[in-house]
This record gives sequence, C-alpha cells and structure tokens, in this order.
Amino acid sequence: MGRAFAEGCRVLRDQGIGCIVFAHKTTEGWEALLSGVIAGKLVIAGSWPIATERGSRQIARDAAALQTSIHLVCRPRPEDAPVGDWGEVLRELPKRVGDWMERLQGEGIRGADLVFACIGPALEIFSRYRKVETADGREVELAEFLEKVWEVVGRTALEQVLGTAEAKARNGAAGSLEEDARLTALFLWTLQSTSGITDTVGKSTDQAYEADEDCEEEDEPRAKAKGYSLVFDVVRRFAQPLGIDLPKWEGRIIETKKGVVRLMSISERARQLFGEAGTTAAADLIVADPSRNLQMALFPEMEETRAPRIRGRGRGRRTIPIDAAVAGSDALREATTLDRVHAAMLLQASGQANALRALIRAEQDRGPDFLRLANALSALYPKESEEKRLLDAMLLAVPR
Repeated sequence: MGRAFAEGCRVLRDQGIGCIVFAHKTTEGWEALLSGVIAGKLVIAGSWPIATERGSRQIARDAAALQTSIHLVCRPRPEDAPVGDWGEVLRELPKRVGDWMERLQGEGIRGADLVFACIGPALEIFSRYRKVETADGREVELAEFLEKVWEVVGRTALEQVLGTAEAKARNGAAGSLEEDARLTALFLWTLQSTSGITDTVGKSTDQAYEADEDCEEEDEPRAKAKGYSLVFDVVRRFAQPLGIDLPKWEGRIIETKKGVVRLMSISERARQLFGEAGTTAAADLIVADPSRNLQMALFPEMEETRAPRIRGRGRGRRTIPIDAAVAGSDALREATTLDRVHAAMLLQASGQANALRALIRAEQDRGPDFLRLANALSALYPKESEEKRLLDAMLLAVPR
C-alpha cells in the first residue's frame, strides 16, 4: 500500500491534490491505510465524511454499519518538511479534534462515522512533518499517535455526555461516576447512527457487529442476541486510556465473544441485580428503608459467593472457607450508580411504583449522579428501544 501511494505521490504535481476514499470499522484497517499514506510521503490536507451508503441496504438493517466513507484529501509532502516536536503535536491535537467533532455533530455526523472522520484532521498535524520526535530524540510511530487520537476522541465524547470529571479520569483515577457508567455511555455514543439513531442500531435485539459489504474482515457471529455490539478493538482503544478495566465488567455489563463486545440488555441484569426472588422482594426492602436497604436489595446472592468453599481431603471431606478478598471475588464490589439506575428501570418495568419513588427520593438525597446518568443514558439509547422507554417513564416519576 505504501508503494502504491508513493507512486501516486510521484505522478502528482507539486500543487496537485489526490483523494483517497476509505471506510473501515476497525482501527487496524485505518492504521494500515494511514501507514501507507505516511510512507508514501503524502500530507493529509483535508478530511470529509460523505454519505455514500444506502441506509436500506441489507447490512444496515440490524447492524451498526457505517453510513459514510471518509474522503482524505492529500498533497505531496515537501522534501524539506521539518521534524515535528511530540509535545507540540499533543498540545495541538485536542483542540483540532474537539473543533472538528463539534462541527461534524452540527452537520448530523454521529457515532462510529464521527470517530473515524476525526482521524483525518488529526493526521493533518502528524503527516506534515518528515517525522515526529520526542524531547529525547525518539521517533514517534504512527500507532502511538493514533492511540492518542482515540483517547482524545473518547475524552471529548465523555465530556459532552457525562461532564468534565469523567472525561479527565485516567488509568484508574476515579471520576464522579464509576467505570461502568463511563463504559456504557461511551459504548452507546459510538453506536449512534449518522442517519438518525433509529435505523441502524435502534433495536433492542441487535445483531452482532458485522463486516461491511465493501471491507474484507473476518467472519463474525450473525446470531441474534439482546443488547448492542461493537468490535472489541474499538472498545479497547477507548477504554484503556480512560481508566476502564474491561475484564472487571465482563459478565456484569458486557460480554465478549469472538472479537465482539456486547453491552448486556437491562432484562439480562434482572436476576443479577435482584436474585431469584425478583423485583417484588427487592421492592419490599426498598420501601421499608430505601437509603439503608438498597445495597441489601441489590445483588442478594452476594452472600453466597462472599466466602467460596472447597472440599478438604479425607473421609469427612470438611469444607474450607476461602477469603473472598484473596480469591478476588467480584461480589465484594458495591452497587454502582449504573446498577442503581438499572434497578430503577427494572422497578419501572415491573410496576413497583412505591419502591421506585422511594429509590428516587433516596438517590436525590445521595447526590445528583443518579439523575445525571439517567438523563445522559436516555439521550443515548435508540429512540425506539425498551431501555429508553423505561428511562423516560422512570424520569417522569422524579419529584419536581
């Protein structure tokens, strides 16, 4: 690919322009293309997402398919191009990406289309230099720069959706909301559709992320599954720099299978949150004393896993308790803000009005995070989804 772009650069006049049209849903595909552009001595002078795909095509009916192709406008890089300073590149990157995201959102570009449309403006900074070096003279590779691009896009998205505190969380540093809330918000933000959120990802039973018609990608599962799906690599690129530990939330809010991460549906979390007794037993506890009993009502099966046991040897086969903290039990985690929002949605779904009102009052006394997250998720879920319906109905019960 690099040789092809180098030949294109050779035949291009000094003041001429070339255009590369590309659409791909994986970061590896973009890295391969952009590596070829850089190796071919081209400078990206502009980047425009143009709607080239039919929303009614088969691939777009039940999947989070891209609606646009990115048109990269290129010029030959001058032979006397300077060496860039890594620090200056990093200082310029957030403003360039942030301004471009704001502009594209104003023009209706959303989700994955918006993410990949930001690559071009970011590469304008990087590609104008012969190479980019750190203060100690180390050359910065393109892959390292693209990691920073994903991070900036993710932080900007979180700041828009959840606020500045969450956007600044890094490498385990706590924001106002926990990791699972940040992961869910970023997941849903990425799944938004340029053509309007209802067509491509607006079904609560969503197909696993599929290969685009024009891209050669590995086969992915086509079976129907509840929830919303994204390619693992995209989720990982956003999660790591934002301090989100994906394995920590595996089986709790996400499920990873064959390179696809699925955000679990609210109905799948009912037993996890309320146990076999269901919402009725939990509702009784919450009504009695919501501020005190909410943690007891959620994850009722925690006590069963708090002290796992193994069988000893010998005829008596005495069971030996294991310290759950040493075993790394997930049960030691307390209910998060997202857990409590999901609990409220399930109470709404089961018609437990008294428990729902009691929970909301307790959360209002606790602080603003519960309602802030609920409102943010309501804006992110597809318009026709069951989750949005439950959130909107729940928010109507909030005392004014």
